[in-house]
Amino acid sequence: MTWNIARTSKVNPPAVLYLVLLATLVLPSYMVLPAFGASGSAGQVLAVGTFLLWLVASGLGLHNPMPFGHPGRAAMLFWIIASCASYAAMFAGFSGGNDAAGRAGADRWLILLLAGAGVTLLTTETVRSVESVKSLVRWVMAGAAFCCVVALAQFALRINPMEWVASMMVGFEDNGSGTAFQAREAFMRVAGTTMHPIELGVVCSMLLPLAIWWSLFDSAARKSARVLLPILIFAGNVITVSRTGLIGLAIAALILIPYLPDLARRWAMVVVPLGIVSLFLLVPGMVSTLFSSATAGSSDSSITYRTDDYPLAWQLFFDRPWLGLGPGSWLPIDAKDIFDNQYLLTIATMGGIGLAALLAYFLAPLFASLTAAHHAKTPETRVLAGAVGAAMLVAAVSAGTFDALSFQTFALLCPFFVGLSGVVWLLVKDQLSYHTMASVPPPERRRTGEGTKWTR
Repeated sequence: MTWNIARTSKVNPPAVLYLVLLATLVLPSYMVLPAFGASGSAGQVLAVGTFLLWLVASGLGLHNPMPFGHPGRAAMLFWIIASCASYAAMFAGFSGGNDAAGRAGADRWLILLLAGAGVTLLTTETVRSVESVKSLVRWVMAGAAFCCVVALAQFALRINPMEWVASMMVGFEDNGSGTAFQAREAFMRVAGTTMHPIELGVVCSMLLPLAIWWSLFDSAARKSARVLLPILIFAGNVITVSRTGLIGLAIAALILIPYLPDLARRWAMVVVPLGIVSLFLLVPGMVSTLFSSATAGSSDSSITYRTDDYPLAWQLFFDRPWLGLGPGSWLPIDAKDIFDNQYLLTIATMGGIGLAALLAYFLAPLFASLTAAHHAKTPETRVLAGAVGAAMLVAAVSAGTFDALSFQTFALLCPFFVGLSGVVWLLVKDQLSYHTMASVPPPERRRTGEGTKWTR
C-alpha cells in the first residue's frame, strides 16, 4: 500500500521550465531576436526549447509520457490538430490567407503553439508532488512580484523601468508591439512587463489564486513575502484600470473562496471588502473610474470597437465555416478590423473546428481542476486545484474581451496552468487510489501457538 513513486518523487522539474516562466513574467515579449522575428522573445525561445527537450527525451526512450494523461492534455492535442488542419488547408489553397504575410503569420502561430505545448507537457510530466509545485511556484511568484513592482513604478512615477531592462538585452530589438501606458479618464493605465494593460490585468487575475495558495501553504517562504505578494498582485490588477481585470478578480474570488480552509474563508470575507475600501482611501477617483468604465456601454469606443467586429467575423465564418482563413493569417490594414475577442478571431481564422478546439482547451482543464478539487483528500491539494480552476476560468472569460493568444505572456502562462491542471488531476487520482486501498478491510486473523498473527 504505497504512493505512486513516479508522482511523489522529490526531484524538481528541469531548470529550463523555471527559466521559461521567469523570463515570461520578467522580460518584455516585444524584445525579440531579429532572426526569429515576432517569435524571438526570450520566453518563447526557451519554451520552444522545452518542447524540443520533451520530444528528444520521449523519442529516445528516456522518458515515457504515457502515464501522464489528463483531460487538459487531450484538449491540447485537439487544439494542435485543429491548428494544423487549418494550417494545411491554407497552404493547400483552400482558404484566402495564402499569401506571404499570411503564411508568415501561420508559421508564427505554430511556433507559439509548440512553445505552449512544451510548457504544458513539461509541467505535468516533471512536477510530481506538491513540494515540486511549491518549488516552481516560488519562481513564478518572484516573476509576478517583479512585474507588479514595475507596474506600480509606471503608475506612480510615470517612468518605464522596462526601458532599462530592454537596454540590457543585448542582441534583442524592440518590435514595437508593446503599450506600456494608456490613458483612461484621470488615470494612466500601465502594462508592467506585459504588452498591454489588459494583458496585465488578466495575468494578475490568473496568478492571484495561485499566490493565495502559496501564501497559505508554503511554510518555507518568508512570512512577510507570503502576506505582501497577494496584495501586490491585487494592486497590479487594479492599476490597469481594466474592466477585464475586474471581471477576473470577481471570477477568482467566486471560484477559490469555497475551497479555502474555514479560517482562510472567514478572513476572505473580511479582506475582500477591506480591499475595496482601500481603493477609496489610497487612490482617489479609482473606484469611480472603474465603475464608469464598467457601465459605459455603447458610449465607450473600446466597447463599440468590439461589438462592431461581429458582422465581419460572421461573414468570414460563413465564407469558410470549417477551417477558416488559416491560423495567425488575419493581418488587417485597418485597426478597426482587429478582433479584440479571441473567440471571434478563432472562428474567422480556424472556423468552427478551431472554435470547438479552443473551447475545449480552456474548459477541459477548468473542469478537470474543479473535479480534482472536489475529490482532493487534503486542504493543500484542494486549494491548489481550486486555484488552477479559477485561473482557467479567468482565461476562458477574458478571451472574450481581447485577442488573448496574440499576447505572449498570456499565451505562455495559460499552458502552464493547463499543465498544472494535469498535475492536480494526477495527484488527486493517486490520493483516491491510496484511500481506496486503505479502506480495504484488514486481513483475517488466525490463531497460532505463538499468539495472534496477521496473514494476507
